[in-house]
Amino acid sequence: MFEFAPLNSDATMKGDIEEGTLYPGIGYGENQLRWGFIRKVYGILAAQMVLTTVVSSVTVLYRPVNDLLRGNSGLLLFLLFLPLVLLWPLYVYQQKHPLNLIFLGLFTSCISLTVGVSCANTDGKIVLEALILTSAVVSSLTAYTFWASKKGKDFSYLGPILFTSLIVLLLTGFIQMFFPLGSTSTAIYGGIGAIIFSGYIVYDTDNLIKRFTYDEYIWASVTLYLDILNLFLSILRMLRQGDS
Repeated sequence: MFEFAPLNSDATMKGDIEEGTLYPGIGYGENQLRWGFIRKVYGILAAQMVLTTVVSSVTVLYRPVNDLLRGNSGLLLFLLFLPLVLLWPLYVYQQKHPLNLIFLGLFTSCISLTVGVSCANTDGKIVLEALILTSAVVSSLTAYTFWASKKGKDFSYLGPILFTSLIVLLLTGFIQMFFPLGSTSTAIYGGIGAIIFSGYIVYDTDNLIKRFTYDEYIWASVTLYLDILNLFLSILRMLRQGDS
């Protein structure tokens, strides 16, 4: 004879909460607020990706725009450095609406134009391969970071390691301007860059879950956007040199 114990609503609620808990020790109210913040950041990030896709597609498919950017090295150089300049007002006004969205739109558009030029100078098959690989890596690393955070793992220790690696990567890229590397070395350089920015995706996703304040939704989306875009460009460089 089997007896069925009555369901305990408190235990059920506790189980539901634990299933959506971001990391051990976080309160129910804090957990709900943090999930709302995460959804907001990923919503902004999705809008940035859509804008990048549209602007890059126009740059690739509309010949006059592509010819203008490729034929004018001064304009292309300006577009390369303008996002670095825009980072300052973007950080200062990240909590002032609508200035934060205006600067974010300008920042994303400038980067999208340079991405479009890179894609236009690459075989379409390689661009598609880089896009698929980037999507797979980003999805996998994001899912892993959320799972690891729920299990109590912390990735804050990656900060100094990644920053040092990024500085070395940038210096190597600067040296390449004067002493160009061969196709094999450039492919290796792209592979190392892909590893570094993969680490940054894990690190910044961990910060999104635990450390970014609720007012830093713009800056959080910018960091993840740059991680994903740099990962894509690194994979694109690696595949392009490997193909050649």
